[in-house]
Amino acid sequence: MKLAARDASRYFAKPDTQRAGVLLFGNDTMRVALKRQELITALIGANGNDEMRLTRIPAADLRKDPALLSDAIKAQGFFPGPRVAFVEDATETLAKMIIPALDEWRDGDAQVIITAGSLTPRSTLRKYFETHPNAYAAGIYDEPPSRDEIQDMLAKSSLTNISADAMNDLTALSRQIDPGDFRQTIEKLSLYKIGDSTPLSQAEIHALAPASTEAALDEILNITADGRAPEIGPILRRLQAQGVQPVGLCIGATRHFRVLHAAASDSGGPSQGIARARPPVHFKMRDRMVKQAQKWGVHKLEHALELLVETDLQLRSAARAPQMAVMERALIRLAMLGAR
Repeated sequence: MKLAARDASRYFAKPDTQRAGVLLFGNDTMRVALKRQELITALIGANGNDEMRLTRIPAADLRKDPALLSDAIKAQGFFPGPRVAFVEDATETLAKMIIPALDEWRDGDAQVIITAGSLTPRSTLRKYFETHPNAYAAGIYDEPPSRDEIQDMLAKSSLTNISADAMNDLTALSRQIDPGDFRQTIEKLSLYKIGDSTPLSQAEIHALAPASTEAALDEILNITADGRAPEIGPILRRLQAQGVQPVGLCIGATRHFRVLHAAASDSGGPSQGIARARPPVHFKMRDRMVKQAQKWGVHKLEHALELLVETDLQLRSAARAPQMAVMERALIRLAMLGAR
């Protein structure tokens, strides 16, 4: 049977131990692995692995010995409780080994958990689980966790006292970093708050959250918008050494100043404008960008966008001027404009 995305999280938290198995598939191996870990822990408990109620079967081993899965399904352990036979990184070629083993499944056998990469709707393995009367197929897609999923993670980490602003920041953070990094951040926050009954604050999230993957680019854009022209050159050299291209830098600068322009033009003021930005502004940059929008004003921001459009056209033209030098000059002109 197909397990819809909206129902998957609830099922993984409280699975049916009488099912024959579950197939989890998706492009993002980290997301699939996290869901698989959650599902297996819910089935056999935290001590299931130590009690030998989990049999892990790598795909390569199953190719060499097709009987491994059938043996794991039928094997009886020394400890009571549900058992799981887990096949890791399955591919379409393993369908001919997995399907016969599932066909022989009976009540009391180990539940079969299969993880796989992207599977098309025509995949034999996916079709089998989707049409099986006692098994599920769940697609794990590249979507950030919902607010309910975040609250569930927080509850499991004993983080229940959270301010509304902190919850908004966590939701924004979940959309900007890898799911594994987000889960680790929740764990760090939980350890940090042990013995502390005060509500989780924005400042604590800011201190423990990982840096944005575009931190270096954000740094030079903020320096430019803050009007600190002398600091542009050294950071630009560092970005160039990291492989950042002038055109990409120009696109990033244009996006940054467009957000500032929209915020400065917003009827509710810059703060409301930044809050309405799509995609959302990283919570660590929100206050700084509000101040930038207030400082620049609509007129100067329009001038800044004109300058960036001219620079973009120059970078994409056949002109022989060194492109990074052209971009550096544009950033310095912007910084001087903002400093007026």
